[in-house]
Amino acid sequence: MFLALRELRFARGRFTLMGIVIALISVLVVMLSGLSSGLVNDGVSGLKSMPATAFAFDEGTMTDNAFSRSVVDDEQLAVWQDAEGVAAAEPMGVNIVNGVTDDETQIDLTLFGVEPSGFLAPEVSSGDGLGAVDGIVVSEPLRDAGISVGTVITLDRMDVELTVVGFTQGQATFGHVDVAYLPIDTWRLLAAGQSQPGAPTQEQVDALDFGYSSVVALQAADGTSVDFEAVDADAGTTTMTLTEAFNASPGYEAETLTLSMIQVFLYVICALVVGAFFTVWTIQRTHDIAVLRAVGASSRYLLRDSLAQAAILLVGFTAVGVAAGVGMGALMPDAMPFDLEFEPIAVASVLTIVLGLIGAAVAVVRITRVDPARALGGQR
Repeated sequence: MFLALRELRFARGRFTLMGIVIALISVLVVMLSGLSSGLVNDGVSGLKSMPATAFAFDEGTMTDNAFSRSVVDDEQLAVWQDAEGVAAAEPMGVNIVNGVTDDETQIDLTLFGVEPSGFLAPEVSSGDGLGAVDGIVVSEPLRDAGISVGTVITLDRMDVELTVVGFTQGQATFGHVDVAYLPIDTWRLLAAGQSQPGAPTQEQVDALDFGYSSVVALQAADGTSVDFEAVDADAGTTTMTLTEAFNASPGYEAETLTLSMIQVFLYVICALVVGAFFTVWTIQRTHDIAVLRAVGASSRYLLRDSLAQAAILLVGFTAVGVAAGVGMGALMPDAMPFDLEFEPIAVASVLTIVLGLIGAAVAVVRITRVDPARALGGQR
């Protein structure tokens, strides 16, 4: 460490310039991590909050936006309800609608039709839970749009009036649209096209004969594993785990893959930039290395010293970049889907440091090829 620290002080201008580059890369990594987390939460937070193990879609449904494409019937639901290892299987309806509040504010909603007393029923932060035929529980951020308990939302083209009875615990969105939970029977009334203008009534629901939903939500029994493929064959469905089902939401896979590719390129750039810097730095100090080797310094010592130098540079300026990125992230506007989460930022920071060290290690290996006698002779 003695040589590494002396060189850091002696060539502080060059090392500071290199550190600024590392810090800027770290800022970009933090910003991309925040955008990735924000897009995930803005796209599928409604699914993430569900205590479901998996979802069963109708067989043959295209995986892109499968929640809106799939239609399952009560017979398929019954097969899953009787399946071994399944603690609960409930119908769930999904569709995206446009509406207008009673103060003429236009609003988009993703309707999640669920059993009011089932495991998919949302916990509320204020107001009441599901129960009333015309009652909906909406995503907490809709408060910022002027929605409150008692607000009446009229759905476009159907003129159906739904009343907000409560708010979810935190954000609940699907496909970047705020979620509104409503009883599955009310959802079926809307999906069947048999709703009447005004608020839905229990009489309309009782007269309905429509045994369909979008998917079957599954909850596995504790300590058991479900043979999804075998039950799928009997029910005529295709099952996705909760995490796999994220890709069935609109645009989720394309967005996350794009940001992931950008992050990968940033990691590669970090390794190449650090490697190029230490390659040039090693070439410039070839004579000094030769002198050290001539007086007895081992290649292992010099390699360890150079890697320690790279580690100090990477850790120090990555920390600076992360701090700057977190500070910038806190200033992001509310309209931008940006969430700072510790785990993604920590993983991204560690990867930046590790890949930078790999690039430095490849560069400083040339130390072992320095010939002390030849290098010293070349300076005479």
